[in-house]
Amino acid sequence: MKAVMFVAGKSTRTYPLTLTKPKILLNIVDKSLLRHNLEALYGIVDEVILIVGYRKEMIQARFGSSFSGMRLTYIEQKEQLGTGHALMQTRYLINGRFIAMNGDDVYSRRDVRNCLRYKYSCLARRVQDPSRFGVWVTDNEGRIRDFAEKPGSYVSSLANCGLYVLDEKIFGELENLRKSERGEYEVNEAINNLAKYEDVYCVQVRGKWLPVSYPWNILEANHELLSDMKQSYIFGQIEPGVSIKGNVYIGPGTIVKSGSYIEGPAHIGRNCVIGPGAYVRPDTVIEEGCMIRAEVIDSHIMKNTKAKHHSYIGHSVIGENANIAAGTVTADFRHDGSEHMTMINGKLIPTGRRKLGAFIGDFVKTGINTSIYPGRKIWPERTTLPGEVVDQDKE
Repeated sequence: MKAVMFVAGKSTRTYPLTLTKPKILLNIVDKSLLRHNLEALYGIVDEVILIVGYRKEMIQARFGSSFSGMRLTYIEQKEQLGTGHALMQTRYLINGRFIAMNGDDVYSRRDVRNCLRYKYSCLARRVQDPSRFGVWVTDNEGRIRDFAEKPGSYVSSLANCGLYVLDEKIFGELENLRKSERGEYEVNEAINNLAKYEDVYCVQVRGKWLPVSYPWNILEANHELLSDMKQSYIFGQIEPGVSIKGNVYIGPGTIVKSGSYIEGPAHIGRNCVIGPGAYVRPDTVIEEGCMIRAEVIDSHIMKNTKAKHHSYIGHSVIGENANIAAGTVTADFRHDGSEHMTMINGKLIPTGRRKLGAFIGDFVKTGINTSIYPGRKIWPERTTLPGEVVDQDKE
């Protein structure tokens, strides 16, 4: 069996993190989004067709032509005209049933297998706010009867998760598609048309579905996976005077210096220097090669970044090779306790979070005593002045 994975998009909603890499190479805990999904497909398919576009050479260089015995085939989508258009690029490579899926959400092997119980199926999850999603409308037996994109009034709570089991019949529906209101050819619309004469079942999530649409979704996905840790794994060196509470992973070659306090769940990669006197709090991920002496909570710090002096990093995502100077503070809480808003593609949108820090690109350097307002972004290679207050995105 083959799987088709949509990984071509530029992902402007996750800027500044994806200005320097495709979204599927962002890590959730210690693995890229793409690796998580390839592992979910292991033992189920023998070939994965990756529909690539933005920075495709980085994906090919990282993963090559195979993964754990599965063949990897790369097809370029030169124009990003939607998932339906992406799938059409594979029509001469597909024969029989196949899996189609987004590459930038994390899926579980359990849910992939459950979807394969049916000839045609779509993965879905019940959500509290269906107006934020495309939703499937089903009959009492779970067969698809309609699809609604971000409905203004309630029609269903079954959010489309972007994973499908199909066969070559879908290509006939794709040929007749018209562009959606977003100006794209949508695979879900083709599936909706297929469901008018074939039984297409909506399979509800039983494992994990971790959508990553915005930068803060990385923090939420980390939380979900870190909460599965059942014990600590200490492979690095722990100096006397270090306190560790809860489940913590510390990678080989990492040194945790005296006076540091680590409270799990947390994940610290290989070859890091933590402390002296660092305070690493729950739901923190620190990738390999970092030097951290700061207080960090519910944040993701990418590889080779330095925060060697006392500073505060909360509910934030920091890119690779950044330097966080002494006294830098990421503000993360509104005085009125209300939900944070942030600017995405020129529009102010709600984040659903009461705690939200900063999103900082690769190779950023902050000046001493920099203060960053909640939800603000700093583009790659930008700098701040000593004492600067970042109250607008720094592009």
